[in-house]
Amino acid sequence: MFRRTSASTKGHSFLHVIKLVSPFVMVVVLQAAIAGFSLEVMSSVRAYVAGEALWSRSQKNAVYFLNSYLHSGEPSQFAQYQASLAVPIGDEFARWALERDPVDVEAARIGFLQGGNHPDDVPGLIWLFRYFNRVSFLQEAIREWAATDPMLLELSVFGEVIRSELEKGPVQDSGRLRFLSSRLSELNTQFTVHANRFSTVLGEGSRAIKLTLTSINILTAVTLILLLIWHTRRLVLQRQAFEDALHAEKERLAWQASHDWLTGLANRRAFEARLQGELDNIAAGSLGLILLDLDQFKNVNDSCGHLAGDRLLCQVSRLLQQDRRPHDLVARLGGDEFGLILPRCSPFDATDIAERLRRALELFSFAWDDRCFAVTASIGITCITDRDTTLEDAMRRADAACYRAKEKGRNRVQVDGVRADVVLVAARPREAARA
Repeated sequence: MFRRTSASTKGHSFLHVIKLVSPFVMVVVLQAAIAGFSLEVMSSVRAYVAGEALWSRSQKNAVYFLNSYLHSGEPSQFAQYQASLAVPIGDEFARWALERDPVDVEAARIGFLQGGNHPDDVPGLIWLFRYFNRVSFLQEAIREWAATDPMLLELSVFGEVIRSELEKGPVQDSGRLRFLSSRLSELNTQFTVHANRFSTVLGEGSRAIKLTLTSINILTAVTLILLLIWHTRRLVLQRQAFEDALHAEKERLAWQASHDWLTGLANRRAFEARLQGELDNIAAGSLGLILLDLDQFKNVNDSCGHLAGDRLLCQVSRLLQQDRRPHDLVARLGGDEFGLILPRCSPFDATDIAERLRRALELFSFAWDDRCFAVTASIGITCITDRDTTLEDAMRRADAACYRAKEKGRNRVQVDGVRADVVLVAARPREAARA
């Protein structure tokens, strides 16, 4: 059972940790995904820019070597022309493969490799074309690229025509030579225009992509920072709430440990701790200590039940707290026994306070279920001026005085060390029925 509970607690703690860190993990994963996507896009655009440079240079070389072959008739020049022309043709073949439905990825790969692109760049070239060919800048670049298809075809045809003519011998007609050379020059100019546009569009697109992706990365970074701040603030508030609740619980437990649960007065433990403190620091004047026992409490409890007894104790506790000085302490010591600590109180004042309490209780009438009960108390007083008086001595003297008050008929005040009562009162009837 314990092992299952421990495992369940560990599982709950693990889930709680996952719940706490999951927002950060999600944002970090998103940030990493965006960063990876950004790198892939920029790498693929860079590969197209590099491929365009190779493609443009090869077209120019093809025109140059074909023109050289036209004038020299050297087979090596024609071979170089064919090798140069194979580069843009390979790229053209790759583009056609990617424009098919379905896309022929293998044919595109072969075409890009024939175009002289690095093998590591080929997957990026295919990926960017397949999934982003409808993006405005890439769409425009592809149009410039496709516009060279007729020129490549014408250059290929020119090469075959020139080779077939040179197989019969050098071209003797100067006008024919000028026409072929002029047309090759025009093709080279047209190639250059489209290649420049292709490069310009890709450059503008790459800068726009860089700006967009940088903004997205900054946005996700700011989101992560804000999330971190929010989450940290929430944790701080939760911790503060927990600390406040813990402090309140400590105060509640401390209050419960030092107070009577029924009346809210200090309990015996708090009473004795306060008395010991006052005994240790007796200032000028004396310390008054009063112990008070209710005379009719058992009668109320036995005839009306404990609920009535509890009600009586609560009402008496409120009566005892009336007109008390801020530094006085009223406590319920147990059952129907109450105690008062009166710092800096002379014997005369302590006796006067005790008598006023006795009189207030005597005038107080407790009603329960159409019955009225007279309430009186036996009160013992001791006044302490000696620093050497112990807690036990003080309590014993006050308790002895209270006991003598009971012995002498109750409803009276007995001062420690005085044989006669301070006030002698005839006992009232203990119970009277309400009319």
